[in-house]
Amino acid sequence: DRFSLACRLAEKAWQQGRRVYLHTGSKIESSHLDKLLWTYRDGSFLPHGLFGEVDATLNPILIGHTDDAGDEHDVLINLAAEVPTFFSRFERLAEPLDSEPQIRHAGRERYRFYRDRGYTLNSHDITR
Repeated sequence: DRFSLACRLAEKAWQQGRRVYLHTGSKIESSHLDKLLWTYRDGSFLPHGLFGEVDATLNPILIGHTDDAGDEHDVLINLAAEVPTFFSRFERLAEPLDSEPQIRHAGRERYRFYRDRGYTLNSHDITR
């Protein structure tokens, strides 16, 4: 699912020395992702926490759901249905999708939003 994929993407970015901001659509989703990052893969450890509840300088992976991403600007992984208001300041943006119709539809809308504003886009189908 897209939350597990977000964990894999966050792990890869962190291993490359990047900071990651995982943006969700709600407090419930943020809490789910926080728990998932502890358990999604045996033997993995990703230094993370909920934005505003942990020291950002000690946690290179932050999870949030509001319109405030603090000073983060490296990698944004968006799991919310909308385009985050702060997306343009990030160097990289990932939009994990899954096969749920509502998720795919919202993803297509965001894709058009970015495309229509001239952003260079890449798609990766990982179902194969």
